[in-house]
Amino acid sequence: MMDLKNVFFPASAGICALAFLYKSRDLRPGRRDPALLALLIAFLFKGISFTLSTAVVSAAVDKYSGVPNLGALGIHISGGVTSSAAFLSALVFWVYPAELAWPKVRRRIVLFGLVAVTMFVLWYAAGSGAQERSPHYLLQNVHRPVVAAYLLLYVTAFAAGMAEIVRLGAKYSKSAGRAWLRRGLRTMSVGAAIYIAYCVNRAWAVIAVQFDLNPLEWESVTPLSNGIGVLLVATGFTMPSWGPRLSAARMWVSNYRAYQRLYPLWSDLYRAVPEIALSPPAPSFVERIRHGDLRYRLYRRVIEIRDGLLAMRPYMTAEPAAAAAGDSPGAERAGDANPAGQAWRAAAEAARLKAALAAKAAAVGAAPANANTSSAASAAEAAPPAAPGQDTGTQDTDTGAGAGASAGAGTDADADADAGEDAEHGAGAGADADAGDDGNGTDAASGIRDDYATELGWLLQLAKAYAGVRRGSGRAPDPTRDQGRREDRRRDRRQARDKEEVADEVPSAR
Repeated sequence: MMDLKNVFFPASAGICALAFLYKSRDLRPGRRDPALLALLIAFLFKGISFTLSTAVVSAAVDKYSGVPNLGALGIHISGGVTSSAAFLSALVFWVYPAELAWPKVRRRIVLFGLVAVTMFVLWYAAGSGAQERSPHYLLQNVHRPVVAAYLLLYVTAFAAGMAEIVRLGAKYSKSAGRAWLRRGLRTMSVGAAIYIAYCVNRAWAVIAVQFDLNPLEWESVTPLSNGIGVLLVATGFTMPSWGPRLSAARMWVSNYRAYQRLYPLWSDLYRAVPEIALSPPAPSFVERIRHGDLRYRLYRRVIEIRDGLLAMRPYMTAEPAAAAAGDSPGAERAGDANPAGQAWRAAAEAARLKAALAAKAAAVGAAPANANTSSAASAAEAAPPAAPGQDTGTQDTDTGAGAGASAGAGTDADADADAGEDAEHGAGAGADADAGDDGNGTDAASGIRDDYATELGWLLQLAKAYAGVRRGSGRAPDPTRDQGRREDRRRDRRQARDKEEVADEVPSAR
């Protein structure tokens, strides 16, 4: 048990110190933030409590002060009463307006102050005349009525504060507007509930000694519940600060991966149609490793690939009959819920694109094969209706910043749906500011942004299929054939299992 305390309590003190230092960065001269100050007080006194809970430290305090069990009083006043009042005050300032929060906080401070004074009086009465310190002050003296009263007052105040944190956290997490605030409230509620389990374990000692049971037998609950509880409470109270940065980093990684995956497709289209680039690209090596202003550059890459695909339409062969029988390519891409069907369309489109690039390279200086129709008409006929805005990119010099912010919010397929709202609060504002620029309210760039996630997903699938065609023997991958092979292998395995079961049953029948 002491081994657990010597591990968990110093580690918990370290957690409080890290949380204190992290939140202290938000202090600003001349800025009054009562929630921040309450939180710093809570982490400070909780850290002091865990430091005193370490056996060596509490023994040293008692020895050098000459007052037995002074360390135990410091543990309970700082960690159970003061820090609970401060954590609860910080949460009240979070969930209530200032004019409503201050009266509630004052009442709680007065109440916890009275509890602290009463605990000191009981501790002093219990320790008058005592010459020896108790390594386990509460459990070794709980048979004494004054210490039992001290213990019950301590755990009641501690549990009441944690229960109020659970109540407020669970209540306001349902209506919290920001995702990371909602997660933080729920996390701290779980940590406070674990602390209540510690209080119940301590209160049980009063009953246990009446039946001649030794409370030290289950004392391992104390370091475990305190260590896990403070970790979750500290995480919950700091999560609204570092959570959005985590979402932004996760989104950046997703955007960077998408940007790299689109490079081979974009590179071949750029060599065939250099006009799609808004600005001359850097050398290939630099272009692949640079990552400044990534959201805007990824958005530009999607636009330029779409423009390149439209420019290659006159050189493409007719769509396969199975695809031509359905709806338009854009509609099928957006609406087909069958992954195998989408993969098949991507493979077919990749094969057509490779052939079109070869045809254009062979026809340099000559008119396209089907030049009897204008390029504009061909583009209008082939463009997917779900993603307008297939111009050569001039509109993006105005709308790139706002569109890029919206783009970043939709690109992380693995992230939570609401991660973008915490990473950048200005994304929606940028999109709204750019919407409705033309008199008819049908701005093409707004249409692209609305369908950006769908368009990017389709282009990533197309880029993957095109990469296979590009480095392969020239034959497009056939997902239908691969799926059929997988089904054949599954059928063969089922037949083999059936034969084994029959073989196992024959001897037993004999």
